[in-house]
Amino acid sequence: MSYTGPVPDPEAILQAWTPFRTILGVASVTTDDDHARALALIETLLDVVRDDEKHPLAEVLDYLSEQVQAYESKHIRIPEAEPGEVLRFLMDQHGLRQSDLADCAPQSRISDILAGKRGISKDIAKRLATRFHVNVGCFL
Repeated sequence: MSYTGPVPDPEAILQAWTPFRTILGVASVTTDDDHARALALIETLLDVVRDDEKHPLAEVLDYLSEQVQAYESKHIRIPEAEPGEVLRFLMDQHGLRQSDLADCAPQSRISDILAGKRGISKDIAKRLATRFHVNVGCFL
């Protein structure tokens, strides 16, 4: 199947891409610095976009998340572990406290998960996976 619609001129793409890349400060995640910058941008965009998939910045959030995921799949190994241990590991890696995950679950629930008193529900697993840009299976 071939695309038959109009294709923008490469010069027009360059005219749009260059300022976009300059504003973001990162276009592709290939270094630790790119990774840190992209994660900071993702956090900012998550605060704005939230769950609104139709938000104009949702595509930028998706793009950056894909770049981070590709980088992490090559450079960051998440060990096989119980879901609560994975959560603790990711929190440590990102320098987060339980209260920082209020957008995913109440602090008391996070505390119970980390203490091994409670499992992770599918709903919370989805939120955590989105938050940490990992596969939801890490938490189930």
